[in-house]
Amino acid sequence: MNAHPKVKKLKDMVEYQEGAVVSRTIIDKKTGTVTVFAFDKDQGLSEHTAPFDALVYILEGKAEVVISGKSYYLEEGDMIVMPANEPHALKAVDKFKMFLVMIKEE
Repeated sequence: MNAHPKVKKLKDMVEYQEGAVVSRTIIDKKTGTVTVFAFDKDQGLSEHTAPFDALVYILEGKAEVVISGKSYYLEEGDMIVMPANEPHALKAVDKFKMFLVMIKEE
C-alpha cells in the first residue's frame, strides 16, 4: 500500500504513441483491475469477450465501442458498461484515452 497517496489526472497517466495502443494498469487485484488506455487514431482492440462486466469511461477523444454487433459512439465524459460474456471491440474514431474498470466476482 502506498503510504503517501498522490493526486493525479488519469488522462496524464498514459501517452499516445503513433500507430499503437498503450495501457497502464493502476490497480491489479484478484477482485478487479483499473487500467488507463491511449489509442492512436484508427487503432483498437479486436472483438473478444471477458468473463466480467467492464466499465469504460472516455477521458478524451472519440471512440467506437461495438457490443454484440451494435456500435456506440462515445466521446469525452461518456461511459458504457460492456456486459460479461458479450463480444465487444473498440476502435479510435479519433485518438482517445479511456479508463477501464473491471470488477471480478469472487
